[in-house]
Amino acid sequence: MPRPDILYILTDQQAASAMSCAGNPDLHTPAMDRIAARGVRFERAYCTQPLCVPSRASLVTGRYPHEVGVPYNLHPHECEAAAAHPWMGRIMAEAGYDTAWVGKWHLPAAAEAVDVHGFGITRETRGNEQDHRVPAACRALLEEPRRRPLLLAASFVNPHDCCQAARDEAMPNGAVGDPPPPEQCPALPANFEPPAGEPRVLRETVMPAHPGAYPTQAWTDGRWRQYRWQYNRLVEKVDRHVGELLDALEAAGRLDNTIIIFTSDHGDGIGGHRWNQKQVLYDEAARIPLLISVPGGRAGEVDEHLASMNLDLIPTLCDYAGRDVPRHLPQREVAGRSLRGLVEGDRPTDWRPAVYCETEFANFGRGKTTGVKGRMVRSERYKYIVYSEGEDREQLFDMPADPGEMNDLSGAAAHAAALSEHRELLARWCRQTRDDFPLPAVSAAG
Repeated sequence: MPRPDILYILTDQQAASAMSCAGNPDLHTPAMDRIAARGVRFERAYCTQPLCVPSRASLVTGRYPHEVGVPYNLHPHECEAAAAHPWMGRIMAEAGYDTAWVGKWHLPAAAEAVDVHGFGITRETRGNEQDHRVPAACRALLEEPRRRPLLLAASFVNPHDCCQAARDEAMPNGAVGDPPPPEQCPALPANFEPPAGEPRVLRETVMPAHPGAYPTQAWTDGRWRQYRWQYNRLVEKVDRHVGELLDALEAAGRLDNTIIIFTSDHGDGIGGHRWNQKQVLYDEAARIPLLISVPGGRAGEVDEHLASMNLDLIPTLCDYAGRDVPRHLPQREVAGRSLRGLVEGDRPTDWRPAVYCETEFANFGRGKTTGVKGRMVRSERYKYIVYSEGEDREQLFDMPADPGEMNDLSGAAAHAAALSEHRELLARWCRQTRDDFPLPAVSAAG
């Protein structure tokens, strides 16, 4: 049996809940639903950082953002460290694949050389007005005869145009129409208010420092509902392009020998905790859609294993390409793992106990080279969040009981053991990944 082609579809700023196959009644995503119906939807998939460039640098290298020197949306000349690591395209090219990247790049410019990123074919533009070009460019590549299997990455901008929507600016990839009156828009989420005891640094430092990104502090409830309407329309807009891509794959006769991986680099607040944008470590921003369709694999199923999209991508690709995971990706406790077995029906007994996520709010022009940092541990039951400064640094949520992250248990005596356990998990992760995050004193002592 020939090795499969692989179609990797990447959207930008799409929350895990923003698909109708995830049970969202406020939008309709037939193309994404098609992929889910033919494959597996990972319910608990997280990014390694909820921000564009760090997340993308992480997914193409299989390392955490701080390990590759991309802690936030750095300027291009500041990203040279990312070029020291073999990238996804190069790894797959060495495995015998033709490699192509079409659409939004938004990756460190220092790694633009083909011998670094390894994508032999690129069709991308520097601007953000490009989603409509992606399906046709992919169709041309799919119709070309070739002797080697193909890894095709199709990267879309939307629903990232929600950033312009929040600022009442023109949307680069086309308007979605004026939102209707608030009463005709999606309801406010159940977790609309920030949780009691939320780290003060978020509202007192982060949001005031970035008014262009967070113009929402004076929004009415009605404006929030209209934003949610706009966001949903942008998801539907990119879904139509995904549908064109799937149609092109089928028309080219490649569907039955193609693995389809659909995901996003990070999510968006969409009003949860009165948050738009990303970077924060609540689930709306950190949890992302992940659909994997494999010919002959599980179909129409939901998987509950904890997945780290950025770390697990390269091991999964290598598994299907029939090559070993590169030696630069250490086989440590917090490393990426192939998702192939889960997609094809295996039930591992030694799956990871937790996934990890990081963030950093840059302070460009504010007298500091770094900004507020945050770290997250998501285990089977709990989510632990801690920020680098300010009062009330820590949060602990019982996720099955409190999926909206509204009841912070970090000060509850009944959950003291869980808090201690997650502090130690984070301390161990910091040691293994050489992260200099300022741990709470109790963790450092433990």
